Amino acid sequence: MMDNLTEILVVGTKEDILQTVLRLLNAQPSWHAEGVSGCEEAISKCKSQSYQVLLLGGGLTDMEEERLKTEIKIIHPGIHIIPHYGGGSGLLYAEIYLALGTDNKKSGL
Repeated sequence: MMDNLTEILVVGTKEDILQTVLRLLNAQPSWHAEGVSGCEEAISKCKSQSYQVLLLGGGLTDMEEERLKTEIKIIHPGIHIIPHYGGGSGLLYAEIYLALGTDNKKSGL
């Protein structure tokens, strides 16, 4: 892994969708995405590795999302937490670029 990669943790309970999102994210040369299926696994990952983005996928309850937002902000105060519930790869990329403050025009979006 290269130091200049944006590290992204994706949390989602639907395995097929999670794998699709990971494939899309990892197709971007400056991103490295990993996926987990629940809160405990996400919190554990964040304790052992630094992420710039936490992407909340479908299947989590409102209570689980709030717990993740609260606990992961304590672990990584500067992390960008982005809810993503579908809408295609263009929307996914735009959400991340927007959160990171990257100029979408430079990124080809």
